[in-house]
Amino acid sequence: MPHVTFIHGLANKPEAQKLYEIWLRALAKGDGGLDLAAEGVSSRLVYWADVLYAQPDPDVAAYESTAERSAEEVDASGNPPPPVAANAREQAFLDAMRANFTRLSDAEIAAAEAAEAAAGAPQPATAPGATPLERIPLPWWLKKRIMAAQLRDAHHYLFNVEHSPRPGTTYRVQTEIRHRFIDALKAVDSDRHVVVAHSMGTFIAYDCLKRVPDCPPVDGLITLGSPLGIDELQDCFKPEWTRIDGYPASHLRDAWVNLFDRLDVVCGADPKIANDFLSAGLKRITDTEVNNSGWWRHSLVKYFGQPALRDTLRRLLEL
Repeated sequence: MPHVTFIHGLANKPEAQKLYEIWLRALAKGDGGLDLAAEGVSSRLVYWADVLYAQPDPDVAAYESTAERSAEEVDASGNPPPPVAANAREQAFLDAMRANFTRLSDAEIAAAEAAEAAAGAPQPATAPGATPLERIPLPWWLKKRIMAAQLRDAHHYLFNVEHSPRPGTTYRVQTEIRHRFIDALKAVDSDRHVVVAHSMGTFIAYDCLKRVPDCPPVDGLITLGSPLGIDELQDCFKPEWTRIDGYPASHLRDAWVNLFDRLDVVCGADPKIANDFLSAGLKRITDTEVNNSGWWRHSLVKYFGQPALRDTLRRLLEL
């Protein structure tokens, strides 16, 4: 029986079973939907939000919606405090990530916030030479919340920070999440296994497939809205990662397909990754552009509604 392992991305999430059901419904919804159970495909979600957040997000209906005033608020939920760097290397990482995320100076951000407050609505902000990412009217209150979640969650994982999400519970973040992902892969008994990862889940999956020797191999990897194109993230995967040989060839038997929307704020700084993860100097990743609706393009539900995602998953599962 073919199998799909899902892994979610940054920020807080609904409880594990409810989130898993949302993903399955989103994949099966509408014309061209892919109902995994009906196709004889087993699946499992690797859930790690509880490693970083005290309790699940209760707004389940909003997370599943594609409405602009609900999906984006849930994807920014949790309100994590800013991470504190333990040394100069961590501080350099945080500074570079902030720069990648905003592409604007402090003065330009302040001007955008002032214009938004005066207008009572999201306003586009354009820096000199700005990419289209800065020209879409993403409200600054949201962009700051997303940046806070991305910085804190990514920092704690990549630097294996000791974190207590609730009294009496403490994790080494990278150690715990790696353990959950690898255990999920080891539990699979299938002749066709595909990993589907969204957002920060994409670099967790990559980290395990490339850098953990006892990680089981999989047949296919699909990444959605991935920030793996950012140089500062790639540097955190050294020495196992190099641009010339960053592809996880020993743990990925078939194909890696990366789907992106250029206006997805999480991956938009550098959405194409094929040239950054070569295999002995050769391109192995297929970068595929999609066009999600509205001005909040990072939504998992929107990616799952894309025909390109569903067709790719069918092909990799050999349905």
